[in-house]
Amino acid sequence: MIDPLVRLAVLDDIPEIELIEAEARSALVDQRGGERWLVTHPPRTGRWDAAIATGDVHLAHIDDVVVGYLVAPRNGHIVLIDEVYVVPEARELGFGDAMLAAALDAGRRDGCTLVEGEALPGDRNTKNLYERAGITARLITVSRRLI
Repeated sequence: MIDPLVRLAVLDDIPEIELIEAEARSALVDQRGGERWLVTHPPRTGRWDAAIATGDVHLAHIDDVVVGYLVAPRNGHIVLIDEVYVVPEARELGFGDAMLAAALDAGRRDGCTLVEGEALPGDRNTKNLYERAGITARLITVSRRLI
C-alpha cells in the first residue's frame, strides 16, 4: 500500500510540473468539453512561478517523482480547484484525494468557507474525487457550437 504524499510545489519542481501539465492537456483533446476548457485555461508555461509563490500548487509524489498536481487559488472566501491531474500509473492510490484535502486545509487556514471546482462532462474520475470530498454540483453549464 502506498501512503499518498503531498507537498507544496517549489520553483525547482517547474520542469516536472510542465511535463505533467502537457500530458494532462493532451488527455483533454478528445474529451467532451475538453476543447473549450483548453481555450479558457491556457497553459501555465512561464507562469508556474506565480502560482507556486502564492502556495496554490500542491504536488503528489512518490519519493522524488511527481505524479500529480492540483492548483487551488483562494479568492476571498472561496478555494477554487482550478486544475487537478494525476498520471494514469498513479491513479486509484489516493493521490487526488490527498491533494484535495491539502488544498481544503490550506483554504480553511486562510479563512475560506467554500470550495468550487469544475469537471468535464463524462470525467467520472474528477466527479468521483469531488463526491468523495462531499463537493456536489450547484450549476451545470451547457453549450453548443452555432457554426
